[in-house]
Order: sequence, then C-alpha cells, then structure tokens
Amino acid sequence: LPRPFMVLATQNPVELEGTFPLPEAELDRFLLRVRLGYPSEAEEAAILLRFQDEDPLDNLEPVLTEEGLLEMQRLLSTIHCDDSLRSYVVRLCQGTRDHNMVELGASPRATLSLYWASRAYAAVQGRDYVTPDDVKYMAPCVLSHRIILSSQTRLRGREPQDFIRELIETVPVPV
Repeated sequence: LPRPFMVLATQNPVELEGTFPLPEAELDRFLLRVRLGYPSEAEEAAILLRFQDEDPLDNLEPVLTEEGLLEMQRLLSTIHCDDSLRSYVVRLCQGTRDHNMVELGASPRATLSLYWASRAYAAVQGRDYVTPDDVKYMAPCVLSHRIILSSQTRLRGREPQDFIRELIETVPVPV
C-alpha cells in the first residue's frame, strides 16, 4: 500500500517567477493531477457570499484524522481487481511507451498508481470491485502528467490528456 502521507499542491502556470517546473521524476511521484479550471458564474457568486463577512478558512476543521486516512488506505486491499483489469491497466501504461506521439511514456510507478487510483475510485463509488470504467475514468488524471508528448505532437496543439483519452479508445477493454 502507499505510504501513509498525503501531499496536496497547487500549480499556477501564470506566475512562474521564482519557481521552476518540476522534473519528470518528481511529477511521477504525484498520484493525480486534476485540472479545476475556473468556477461557473453561480459558483463564483457563492464564493463572494462565503467571504462576505468573514474568512471561512479561519474556522476550518479537519475532515479526516491520520487514523482515518490509514484505515482508508487499508481498505484498498479489500477492493477486488480482476486479473483482466490488472492486465488492462498494464496495457494502457505500456501503450504510452511505444507510441510515436510520445517521447517519454508512463513509468511502472504510473502503472501502480493507476491500479491504486482505480481501486480507490471504486471504493468511493461504494463498490468492493473495480470496473473498466473506473480505470478509464482515472487514467487521464493519473497518466497525463507522467508522459511527455513528442515535439511534433505538441506543435500540433495536442495535450497529454487528449492522447490518454485516445489511447483509452484504442486499447481493448476486457469483457
């Protein structure tokens, strides 16, 4: 199981002064990369209301204890992943390594991360087993920051998450 710690980080691609992009070996250690984008108009209006009279961050309460996090990590071992789905995870990751659009493919650590993330997503969905859709759902978040597209592919305006979505469509799903 993963080590019992958690790091959450934000990245602001606009203000890079005094900061440097992380090397690929360090990015590979982040389980997920989630792009949030901008809030909708209604969400942004709700943000204004939440901060109108006080800063809600001043009264922030923990939602999970260290023991709770460790228990959730132990729960992963109870989530069943069929051999065919483990093979599917491996084929997806290997598909990033021998494709002409990719300069650097997903590492074995990425394969393990996709396996863990798919099991965790199944648990969050209230199931004790992994489905192909769990793997498909998690793949862009787990793999897109772990690959480097070829310069030709980048020049065509392609993004890693686009490549991962196309890869998902081409790798046969177990039945």
